[in-house]
Order: sequence, then C-alpha cells, then structure tokens
Amino acid sequence: MAVNCRFATGVHVLVLLAAEPDVLRTSTEIAEKLDTNPVVVRRVLASLQQARLIESQKGPTGGSRLLKPPKAITLAEVYEAVETGPLFHTPHVRAAGPARVNAALERVFDGSMAALRDELGGITLAQILKRTQKPSRK
Repeated sequence: MAVNCRFATGVHVLVLLAAEPDVLRTSTEIAEKLDTNPVVVRRVLASLQQARLIESQKGPTGGSRLLKPPKAITLAEVYEAVETGPLFHTPHVRAAGPARVNAALERVFDGSMAALRDELGGITLAQILKRTQKPSRK
C-alpha cells in the first residue's frame, strides 16, 4: 500500500511560508527544509496555488507566499487542495455478499470523512504555526 504524504507536505509548506510571510520561498528552498524532492514540492505548490491559498511568481527572483493570512486558512482547505481522491477505497466485487459489505463500508467511510473534514475545518494554519514555535526563554 502506497503512503500518501501530500496533505502533510502541504501543511509543512504553508507553515514555512507563514513563518516568514514577506519572503518569497522557492520550491528548492522549501524542499531542502523538508528533505524532499523539489518536484514533490512544486506539485503541492501548484495545488495550493490553484486553491488560491498561495501565490507564486516565476523567474530568478520568484517564489511563493501565502495569499491569505494563516488564521484564514483551515486544514480542511489544505486537505481539499492537495488530495485528489477518496481516502478510503473498497475493492471491485460482483457477488452480492461482498457488494453488501462494500455498501456498509461506504457508509462508514462517508461518516469518517465527514468527521475528518469537521476536525480539520476547526484548525487553522495559525494554530499549527503557534504549536510549532519554540517557547521563549526567560
């Protein structure tokens, strides 16, 4: 089973952009900080730009930055921007018994996805950013 990291990568990218909102960050810079391939970051950036969460400028002085303040971006928006299909899948079956199991599973999956979206909708990028900042020393 393949592991999907698009959502986590999207959150990481946005946290990096939110940490320095006035700085344009290139996909290469972001990829180095995330220890991943710049192509992976560019794909995520393209999805985030299409969802109008970031803006990107091409060229030697280009890069990406947030289009909205961190408190106006929910994790549900990030999830919707970067995920391309359903989280859960049922196998294709023909027999009546397995088809009934699939139907029951689909109802469970739908409820699980609704709960996930509700949870992610209540968390903003600003909250994640705050949780990741180092506590100040006195």
